[in-house]
Amino acid sequence: MSTTLSPAGSSTASRRLASIDALRGLVIVFMLLDHVRETFFLHHQVTDPMAVATTLPELFGSRLLAHLCAPVFVFLTGLSAFLYGARQADGRAATAVFLAQRGLFLVLLELTLVNFAWTAQFPPQVIYLQVIWVIGLSMLALAGLLWLPRPVLVALGLVIVAGHNLLDGLHFPPGDPLHVPWAVLHDRGWLSFGGEGGEAGLRLRTSYPLLPWIGVIALGYAAGPWFAANADPAARRRRLWGWGLVLLAGFVLLRALNVYGDHPWAAGESGLRTAMSFVNITKYPPSLLYVALTLGVGLLLLCGFERMNPDGALVRVLTVYGAAPMFFYLLHIYVLRCAYMAAVALWGPNQGAYFGFDSVGAVWLASLVLAVALFWPVRAFGRFKARRKDIAWLKYL
Repeated sequence: MSTTLSPAGSSTASRRLASIDALRGLVIVFMLLDHVRETFFLHHQVTDPMAVATTLPELFGSRLLAHLCAPVFVFLTGLSAFLYGARQADGRAATAVFLAQRGLFLVLLELTLVNFAWTAQFPPQVIYLQVIWVIGLSMLALAGLLWLPRPVLVALGLVIVAGHNLLDGLHFPPGDPLHVPWAVLHDRGWLSFGGEGGEAGLRLRTSYPLLPWIGVIALGYAAGPWFAANADPAARRRRLWGWGLVLLAGFVLLRALNVYGDHPWAAGESGLRTAMSFVNITKYPPSLLYVALTLGVGLLLLCGFERMNPDGALVRVLTVYGAAPMFFYLLHIYVLRCAYMAAVALWGPNQGAYFGFDSVGAVWLASLVLAVALFWPVRAFGRFKARRKDIAWLKYL
């Protein structure tokens, strides 16, 4: 969900909204890096959590950087939902309707255009229920939760984020009535449908279990008043800075104790490997320590963007990506699919079963080239979207 910048470049409102789009734009660039890795470096696949002893440090760092993406996206989705409602005459009712409509739209998008870009299968035999799916379902959940009093919403979000790891040992086997709902909510796995008589059925991979993300989007919505038009910018920055530090301090303390919130860490053969183990956090589903680390960094980055000039070069570039996130997402996954198919046609598989780059450095270079190349079409779409507010469906992109 994107925000629209005020034309007054140096105004408080412009700075407030530019910081949101700039942070979203930054994590979009990190997402691009991770998706280039998933496309052209699959011969060095990473697990969740990563295998510290055998993962290249530069590959580990690239993947760790990409961990920021989903929590920031979901948190900012909740925050932007509050700002959307603040601009509507009927407030929460309009927000609930919009969240429900756009949530269903995102779920449909994941099942069709997004999945086809990743699998190139039609009709699909496998559907990966990933980040667009979980954002859509989180929006549907928030459409109901936003009616709660703000203190209750904050408490619920914190309980979900902090407490869901208590459920890690709970599993339901295939055939159990709770297998499907629990796989969607918390237990990452495969769901199989059909396939009788020797025919191949449809398989769904619940890559992004939903429950913890409901907590994250609820906390994002609850942070909305910090960004209200009449909010004190200095107080907002203090809150962002303070809560960012609290989350990071909580991560360090709880991680050092090694008792709860993620899989244990262990000393490695070197200081670097030990540090890698310490920050080697679990994304599927996002552990308490994963959310604490990534949202802590995210809030500090948001505070930093708040302090920047919205007309500065870095913020202006990043807000181009951040103002049209869904358009960028769809565009880049199809560009990557076409690029991979072209590479295989020209050079064939050069890394076993895959075509791939020889180094992580090449992944970074390709990501930079793609980010630059996609800047102009994304900017053109963003300007078109801002200009044509009479086209209702554009707000869903």
